[in-house]
Amino acid sequence: MANPNIVDVSTIKGRTVGALLTTSNTSIINNSVTGEVLKINTIFVSNVDGVNDADVTASVYIGGTYYNITNTVTVPADATLVLVSKDTTFYLEEAQQLYMQASANYDLEVVVSYEEIS
Repeated sequence: MANPNIVDVSTIKGRTVGALLTTSNTSIINNSVTGEVLKINTIFVSNVDGVNDADVTASVYIGGTYYNITNTVTVPADATLVLVSKDTTFYLEEAQQLYMQASANYDLEVVVSYEEIS
C-alpha cells in the first residue's frame, strides 16, 4: 500500500461527489490509484424525508476491516448533519474506501468534498 509524501506534491485536484443512500453499505469513494492520497474535507448528510428521522453510518475500509466514523447517528427530518468538516479532515490511502449507509432507503443524501493529491 503506497503512502505518498504529500509535502512535495505535483497535483492537487478538488472533487465533490454526491449519492443517495440506501440500507446497503455502499462505497462512496474508493482510492484505487497508486501514488495518490485522498484528503476528505467535508461530508454532509441531508435528510430529504419531510417527516421521518433516519440514521446514517459511515465507515472507512482499511485492510479488510471497516472502522466506523459514525454509527447509526440520527439525522432529523428536513435537516443536514455535518459528519466531517475542515477541522476534522482525514486521508484515504491507496486501497482504502469510504462506505456509507442509511436506516431507510432514499431518505438520506450525502455530499463529500475531497482532494486528490499526487
